[in-house]
Amino acid sequence: MQERLQKIIAAAGITSRRKAEELMLQGRVTVNGHTVTELGSKADPERDHIKVNGKLLRSARQHVYLLLDKPPGYVSTLRDPQGRPTVIDLLRGVKERVYPVGRLDYSSSGLMLLTNDGGLAHKLMSRDSAVPRTYHVKLEGRPEPDALAKLEKGIVLDGRSTAPARVRLLAERDKPWYEITLVEGRYHQVRRMFERVGQPVVKLRRVRMAFLTDEGLRPGRFRPLTPGEVERLKEWEAPKGKDKS
Repeated sequence: MQERLQKIIAAAGITSRRKAEELMLQGRVTVNGHTVTELGSKADPERDHIKVNGKLLRSARQHVYLLLDKPPGYVSTLRDPQGRPTVIDLLRGVKERVYPVGRLDYSSSGLMLLTNDGGLAHKLMSRDSAVPRTYHVKLEGRPEPDALAKLEKGIVLDGRSTAPARVRLLAERDKPWYEITLVEGRYHQVRRMFERVGQPVVKLRRVRMAFLTDEGLRPGRFRPLTPGEVERLKEWEAPKGKDKS
């Protein structure tokens, strides 16, 4: 079935639809050996040989984008040497092989994105993308105001300062809940940050990634991203002036 070229290119994970149009206008897209610059041009991704910058396009149907609500007790890898269940075990009915974009540790829960679109995965995990990730954390006790200020400003982990974060109190209890938003994803970063200010994390849940939330999902369940969500992720750019240190 024929579709607009810019739609085919975007669906294949090369770039956004808007930037695909720019590539066409620049003469960097060919169909069956012929350069195509007309934005209304169509092609059949299953039959036509479409190249972008000289590279043959993979079929758009091979790309899968899933949003999973990971429960505690699963590892965020394809396999586990210890034989523990993995997030892949939760993807019943998914025929394509997908990979986690980033990780959540074994005892944590919440949102995970899984895809076989390597270009998009690389972009979202890049420090330059500064994709915000929001977590709800239950702490052993309440941090002092100056400790929270340190977290928001940035603290040193592994010899490098963390990027500025946003922290706010969610529920005042003996073991209070806080919300923290980061724009980077280092190894066990949230847990290590709170441990550094003397308040270990008891529970941790990721509730938001970029504009994606856990609304409508239940632990262990997943859903495909909509075409609009995929497009927004491909067009994601860090806010101007964002500190990426």
